[in-house]
Amino acid sequence: MKGKSLVSITDFSKNEILRIVDLAADFEANPNQKLLDGKVVASLFFEPSTRTRLSFETAINRLGGRVVGFSDSSSSSTTKGETLKDTTIMVSNYADLIVMRHPYEGSARFASEVSSVPVINAGDGANQHPSQTLLDLYSIKKTQGTLNNLTIAIVGDLKYGRTVHSLLMAMSHFNPVFHFISPIELKMPDEYKIFLKNRNIKFEEHIEFGETINEADILYMTRVQKERFAEPMEYEKVKNAFILKNAMLSRSKDNLKVLHPLPRVNEIHEDVDNNLKAYYFQQAKNGVFTRMAIISSILGVK
Repeated sequence: MKGKSLVSITDFSKNEILRIVDLAADFEANPNQKLLDGKVVASLFFEPSTRTRLSFETAINRLGGRVVGFSDSSSSSTTKGETLKDTTIMVSNYADLIVMRHPYEGSARFASEVSSVPVINAGDGANQHPSQTLLDLYSIKKTQGTLNNLTIAIVGDLKYGRTVHSLLMAMSHFNPVFHFISPIELKMPDEYKIFLKNRNIKFEEHIEFGETINEADILYMTRVQKERFAEPMEYEKVKNAFILKNAMLSRSKDNLKVLHPLPRVNEIHEDVDNNLKAYYFQQAKNGVFTRMAIISSILGVK
């Protein structure tokens, strides 16, 4: 993995994914390991972020590295018309690794091709979010004891939700059964369904919760992303399509865990928060340990 960019979850093999999951557990047990002494990581966030940016920066600090960059593109030279190519080349002169979030699909892949240092994709439009997927896999393994043969219900915005696109590709290594639950307007894009069919991964599509909650080992909730809609009225039509309430979990499996990449809006009612099956805040905490594993592997220090 040393020197390798992480743009899509498919950039890592099954064995590399499992190595990251194992390393994350090691970092959770011992979170302060000064392995990045003298290393500089550039954090380039052209799009707003709370958990992803802060967990990456926390991971870098816990590893003893230094962070440079920006959390708002308005404070960068892009406001003067500088291209992504020029920004990336310049920043790669200053840092050992670039972590980048950008609103346009394909931007991270392009950056990795022009950068002289590895690039980690922290989200590119509605495309991919591989570090989120790796922390999701760590959360699943930690709560279920395995990644194999699980039933996973994914709910909400499956069209624009980059986290679910990366998740299903990663989980395809582990023989899951998927239930996709969404409004028709936000159903899983055909390219990802073809991906699953080519790998003989079972999935079903639904337009309501039904009994799928009671069959699932993992219930992965997502918000309807207002920022991905060109027309406000289209967003208004679907924003409240699926809201999880505590009573809906009454007949679910004992091992069920509710995940969410966050932020939530109203798709998980606050009455779920105190249920022992709610795991989304712990899931976010797991992001620090997983990103420590990713960074240390790519920089070859662990």
